[in-house]
Amino acid sequence: MRRLLVIAVLGLLLAVAGCVAPADDPGDLGAENGYRYDADLSITTADGLNASEREALLGRTMARVERLRGLEFTDSVEMSVISRATFRNRTGGNFDGTLSPRQRWNEQVWEALHIIDEDATYPESRSTNRGSAVVGYYSPSNDSIVLVSDSPTPQVDRRTLAHELVHALQDQRLNLGERRQRQDGQLAVLGVVEGDANYVEALYERRCRSEWDCIDIPPSDRTRPQSFNQGLFLVSFLPYAEGPNFVNALHSRGGWDAVNDRYDNFPESTEQLIHPEYFPTQSPVDVSVPDRARGGWERFSNLSEPRTDTVGEGSIYAMFVATDVIERTGAAQYNYDHPLSNGWAGDTLVPYRNDGEYGYVWRIRWDSRADAREFVRGYRDLLDSHEAEAVGDGRYVVSDGDFADAFRLSRDGRTVTIVNAPRVSDLERIHSSS
Repeated sequence: MRRLLVIAVLGLLLAVAGCVAPADDPGDLGAENGYRYDADLSITTADGLNASEREALLGRTMARVERLRGLEFTDSVEMSVISRATFRNRTGGNFDGTLSPRQRWNEQVWEALHIIDEDATYPESRSTNRGSAVVGYYSPSNDSIVLVSDSPTPQVDRRTLAHELVHALQDQRLNLGERRQRQDGQLAVLGVVEGDANYVEALYERRCRSEWDCIDIPPSDRTRPQSFNQGLFLVSFLPYAEGPNFVNALHSRGGWDAVNDRYDNFPESTEQLIHPEYFPTQSPVDVSVPDRARGGWERFSNLSEPRTDTVGEGSIYAMFVATDVIERTGAAQYNYDHPLSNGWAGDTLVPYRNDGEYGYVWRIRWDSRADAREFVRGYRDLLDSHEAEAVGDGRYVVSDGDFADAFRLSRDGRTVTIVNAPRVSDLERIHSSS
């Protein structure tokens, strides 16, 4: 599947540099576009890079990436520059507020995670987050690295360039990712694609600190807007944070061949990214949600498959961090291993609608009763953060705020079920308790 691949450059990405294994012997790899990997370049970075300087840097970085990754580029890669306003427009900046049925369905998934409330939308939140953070990306359709800058002589972050060139190499030699419909599966695929790129990026930085002459990393002047959605960022950043550790585990076991093999057999879940020891033996279980709706409530029937979603361990962790149930700040929040989300075995989330009103049923299976009880405890803390009122029989009402709704929380052994509706009276109409 060919798609836009982007990266937000953050200092925490370099944290993986201390846990990577030595690169395999690349043999004769390391020359591209007339530049060797160890070439000395006459480049002045203070005033940005002009076209000829970018061309030279691109050639040398391609040579270095293929030498580290053990794969040779088969085609040239171009480099272009677009403004940040143009980038926002290309990635949803012209959203007019009108949601399609599929987007309405998707809004319920993000609301179930307490990440995007009813007064916001996923397209708007995604555009805000991406527009403020992305400094470059690889466009498979054009075989091009695109720098996002408002200057015709942009600063070039060597980490971004190396990362995106790995994507170009993946596109030429491997498989950028199979199409998966559900959120957890999509993130698992991206964990290999982005994890591979971040892993090589870390190797690149190690060489820059030891033996290679590298251009300076430009200072960052990007600030997050007030409307930046941290929960959404935590979900989307998971492949970048946990993917390198997964790739590191593969590389330690079998070198680059073991990593390349994963492009034909991707992990199934974010659980396997967060806990590489679970791959490939521990697969997600199927979780069924019988349709018990009545009184006008129904599942979204005018959509192509799927009409249900699986959010996975990683997104559950992001939910608890976004609602301050898990108190982690700084780089610590990008460690997605936590008792409240560990022990996930599978989940199914089903959005419902009724004449312009919406709700959902979310059923989660856990490895043990203890894991299920731990999640229930955390979810009650989440409801408390919304000042929910308990009204009996596992039902709660959030009267005010961004997630004002009715909830029913129940546990049956290792299975937890959450039902959401606009009113308490609608909980049984969306999903009867018996």
